[in-house]
Amino acid sequence: MTIDIIGPEAESLLDWVTLTEALEAGHRLPRAELADTFLYRDGDTLLTRSAWISGLGMAIKAASVMPGNAEHGLSTVNGVVNLLHDHTGLLEAIVDFHLVTKWKTAGDSLLAARKLARPDAREILICGAGKVATSMIMAYRAAFPQARFTIWNRTALTAEALAARMDARAEADLETAVRSAEIIACTTMATRPYLRGEWLQPGTHLDLIGAYRPDMREVDDTALTRARIFCDSRATTIGHIGEFKDPIARGVIAESDIIADYYDIATGRFARHSDDEITLCKNGGGAHLDLICAQYILQSWRGAQG
Repeated sequence: MTIDIIGPEAESLLDWVTLTEALEAGHRLPRAELADTFLYRDGDTLLTRSAWISGLGMAIKAASVMPGNAEHGLSTVNGVVNLLHDHTGLLEAIVDFHLVTKWKTAGDSLLAARKLARPDAREILICGAGKVATSMIMAYRAAFPQARFTIWNRTALTAEALAARMDARAEADLETAVRSAEIIACTTMATRPYLRGEWLQPGTHLDLIGAYRPDMREVDDTALTRARIFCDSRATTIGHIGEFKDPIARGVIAESDIIADYYDIATGRFARHSDDEITLCKNGGGAHLDLICAQYILQSWRGAQG
């Protein structure tokens, strides 16, 4: 069996909306078997995520998250993605880690927005100004081509620089930006909530991406209690990420308040019910999403090779 080695050059073959369709189709297959390990050293993280979806194959993704790398001009997240054949277990492909992570992370949130945001949403706020923020602008533009983008970041100059690159505008006052937004993506590395639920307007869709550890949160309790709550995967969010784990432990919300994840799309539960409700989706990721995304990349690559 030929082993495909796929690098960043495959990006030109990919499409954001088609990826969301692949993610949805992957959740109509048998439920993924998942296994995660998390190792911590101070602010650093080593995680290994494995998934097996019958009919699609196996993925093993190892990732290191080293926030201090930024001071040395290095990527803060690095790793490797391996795809193994569903029936033989043979290695099928080694796919560029950063390519999979970029497209999986933003595609994951775009799928939620296509299901939960108002289709006529035009005002999109991006909190944060890093790589994920950039990817989210690209992804949202594919599904909301008429949207206008505002960027807020704790460091205003960074927000202004991203806004200049991405044909957006920067806003220094977060409350003003939130009150004007119809879709909000939180993409920061915050450990304490910075976005207050009282600022959210009826009909807003809130997309929480940044928090990935038990000690990390981006929005306050009020945001959770005002919203109908969803997530991409119950298995990778409830017990692992502070955005849910902390308020559940304190009785602010219960697990039952999380209405649906992507495995509920087929039942119709993963959906907006009215124009004025606030929806919130936690993007927690998971190896099954990496698997579906990497397989989408692999099939796009093989299709282009003839």
